[in-house]
Amino acid sequence: MTQPAMRMQNVNKSFQIGYLKNKQSVLAAVAKIFSDREQKKQIHVVDNVSIVAYPGEILGILGDNGSGKSTILRIIADIYGADSGTVEVHGKLISLINLGAALKERLTMKENIFMVGSLFGMSTDTIRNSLNSIADFAELTEFMGTKTYQFSSGMVQRLVFSVAIHASPDILLLDEVFEVGDENFKRKSAQKIQQLAEQKVCVLLVSHNLELIEKYCHRVIWLSKGKVVAEGATKDITRLYRQEKK
Repeated sequence: MTQPAMRMQNVNKSFQIGYLKNKQSVLAAVAKIFSDREQKKQIHVVDNVSIVAYPGEILGILGDNGSGKSTILRIIADIYGADSGTVEVHGKLISLINLGAALKERLTMKENIFMVGSLFGMSTDTIRNSLNSIADFAELTEFMGTKTYQFSSGMVQRLVFSVAIHASPDILLLDEVFEVGDENFKRKSAQKIQQLAEQKVCVLLVSHNLELIEKYCHRVIWLSKGKVVAEGATKDITRLYRQEKK
C-alpha cells in the first residue's frame, strides 16, 4: 500500500481574539482603551480534522472564507502548532502560502532567487545552474538585476512560484496561488502542477476557483467552520458545494 505523503489526524486549533461585548457602558468601553484588560474569546478554527494525501495526488481544499483552509495548510507547514492531533509529513515540503513575504524588496531578483532557493533547500550550485530556467519560467529574464520593490504583485507571484517548482518538492502547499497574475501564467502554472503530480509530487491546493479545482484536482475536501463537511471525487464534491450555494 502506498505510504501517504501527508497524514493529519484529529487536528484541532483555536485562537484567542479580542472582542467587545454587545452591551457595555460608554465608561467601560473608554476604560478598556486605557487598560490592558481586553475581553477575549476563543475561536475554534480547525475542528477535529483528518486528511490523508498521497504522492501524485492533487488534493483540492474548498470552503468559504473563515472555513479553516489556510490554517490547515499552516499547520501542515509547521507555521502553526496544532492544539491537539498529529501531522505526519513524508518528504520535502514547500509551502507557497504568502508569496510576497518570501522576497526582500531591496535585493535584486537574482539575489532573491538565491535567498528563496536556499530557504527551499536548494544548494548554491543547484540555484546557480537553475537561474536561467527559473527566470525563463517566470517570464522575467530581463529583470535579473532589478530590485524587487519595483515588481508588481504578479511578478512576485511568478518568481516565487518558479523558484518553488525548481526546488524538487515532494509536497507542495498552494494557498490561492492563482489569484494573482495573468491568465496565461495561471494556465502555465496549473499545467506545471499537473506535471509535478505525474512525477509523484503531492499537491494540496486551496482555491475559491471551482473551475480550477474541477479541472486539475483528483479529490476534494470541503470545509465549513473548521470541520470537514464532505470529501471525495472532485465532481461529486463540487456539485454538492454548488447546490449548497444556490
